[in-house]
Amino acid sequence: MKLRVGIVNVGPEWDTRYLPALRALTDRFEVRAVCDPVQHRAKSVAGQLDATASDSFRMVTRRPDIDALLVLSGRWYGVLPIFAACEAGKAVYCAAAFDIEDTEVARLRQRVAEAGIAFMAEFPFRMSAATLRLKELIATRLGQPRLLFCNYHRVADPRVDARRDTSQWEACDLVQRIDWCRYVMGVEPTSLVAVRHQPSAQGANTQGAITHGGSDYFTLFLDFSPAGETGTGPLAQIGCADYIRPAWRDAASFRRPAELEVVCDRGVAFIDLPATLTWFDEAGQHLEKLEHERPVGEQMLAHFHRAVESLVLKSSSLEDAHRALSIASKARKSYQTGCRLAC
Repeated sequence: MKLRVGIVNVGPEWDTRYLPALRALTDRFEVRAVCDPVQHRAKSVAGQLDATASDSFRMVTRRPDIDALLVLSGRWYGVLPIFAACEAGKAVYCAAAFDIEDTEVARLRQRVAEAGIAFMAEFPFRMSAATLRLKELIATRLGQPRLLFCNYHRVADPRVDARRDTSQWEACDLVQRIDWCRYVMGVEPTSLVAVRHQPSAQGANTQGAITHGGSDYFTLFLDFSPAGETGTGPLAQIGCADYIRPAWRDAASFRRPAELEVVCDRGVAFIDLPATLTWFDEAGQHLEKLEHERPVGEQMLAHFHRAVESLVLKSSSLEDAHRALSIASKARKSYQTGCRLAC
């Protein structure tokens, strides 16, 4: 069955992720309408796919020739297009789940359940070729994970950061990495501790230092120990770094740590997204380049198509998004209070 879809909020990943994926999956998807707050962008994208440009997401959701909505960004409209899809009984692919406030996700979860629609939140890290292969190795060769080290580095730009709440750069990246660790571990964390470093304005200078007093490093420890047995089970550390100044841009790639390091019972693995996996066991080093696998954009859209076509409602991804957002919210409370909190 070919799904007739409407696109809402084109988003920054359009050219690199979604357009190639939709062109590769023309046997499964047909784009009928495009809605974006920037009208000329809507017309441009609609022209690429021989679709109709629209200035109203409500008109798109009400069209009888639309089976599903692809919400590719949470900017401008927030959760309103998803609520509209619930009212119209249209399936939803949501790339903006991690941009939604925790309280809104709880309300959205109820609306999706009441509407009985198929809903899929986008999880690019867990659906990457390297992660899927890692899960196979955990089950067959490496054994259960004991330690996870998840790293993210961003080049700080004082001109931009001074105009915004620096917690924004933490939020989406942190929530995605929380979900990533939960998925790889295969169990839920029971407690957490978070620490944030905030340099004072006294450190300001004329060489591009951060002067807004925001965070330049955030680390979160997720403890997967059984309840009441803190520190006895698997542990994940997520580090989000924002301390590289524009003048030091080359340093961001120097001796860069793997995006995910996983220490297991019978070996250790290193992931560099999207498709490189290096792992070690008693036999030595194994390097796997998985570029021949489908790109993550195709993987996720194909999964969404199967969820809709099967007629079996699969909205568990919304539960995963809500869980990750809830943990991120508690992480903020942890660094504010300096306390370990139960998950």
